[in-house]
Amino acid sequence: MTQQTPSRGEHLRTALALAASGLPALPLRAGKVPFGNCARCANNACGGRPNMKTPGPCACSGPCHAWAAATTDPDVISSGPWRRAWRTASTVAYHPGGAGLTVVDLDNADAIAWAREHLPVTQTVPTTRGEHWLYLGAMPSTNGVRPGVDIKSTMAYARWLGFGTGTMAYLPDAVRALAVSKPAPPRPAPQPLTGPVPGGGGECRHRTPAFLERGIAMAEQRITGASEAVHATVYRTFLAVLSTHGRCGCLTEDHTARLFTAAQIKGETARHCTEAWTNARTRLGL
Repeated sequence: MTQQTPSRGEHLRTALALAASGLPALPLRAGKVPFGNCARCANNACGGRPNMKTPGPCACSGPCHAWAAATTDPDVISSGPWRRAWRTASTVAYHPGGAGLTVVDLDNADAIAWAREHLPVTQTVPTTRGEHWLYLGAMPSTNGVRPGVDIKSTMAYARWLGFGTGTMAYLPDAVRALAVSKPAPPRPAPQPLTGPVPGGGGECRHRTPAFLERGIAMAEQRITGASEAVHATVYRTFLAVLSTHGRCGCLTEDHTARLFTAAQIKGETARHCTEAWTNARTRLGL
């Protein structure tokens, strides 16, 4: 018998049930992605939570800021803006860190085999390709701590796939150590510049090559030195670099790769880097 897709009303009821149990809930669109900023919040116009990553003072009434919009307030979940979102939502997610939980996302059979050998037994939820292992306790979220292993806790969301089986164990040091010992990500393939790129042999037409090198080095330092609001810092840094050098043809793939790598070392995903770079270029009309 073919499994039926949950209705939008079922998504809303699920979210209300999660909220009642203390799990901050939010809707996701097709592709397991959050709802984007509304017109009022676009381009950080609201002053908080830009690109749905960094918490801030925004009090948008809709599910406009991904994990930061997740709530246990049934009145908010059932409000008009949220009801409109539920009509097009494809699934329900929750903010594990907001409930004091950590999800170890195991994406394949090899990752599951590794977890069974090295991590304490805990509550386990089957996923499309692997398993979620749930622990009591929150920690910073980090992707790619091992091949096929992500950690979803604070400043992250996880799909709600049911309660699973087993008894939830306390967050072990072995999981916390994964984030500390996470290897540096490989150098990403940067998003190439496709805007106006006048000739100049790779040298900035109006500044010296030394000025460009110093600017890129300062941008890397600004990103790696961020202690909070990392996503916002990455976006603003990309915007500053592109506003100075985005039209003169001096930026190379090596420069963009250095910036992307600095961002990923701080925990940004390659997708978030590409989105921030593209958003900055769009804002500047490149």
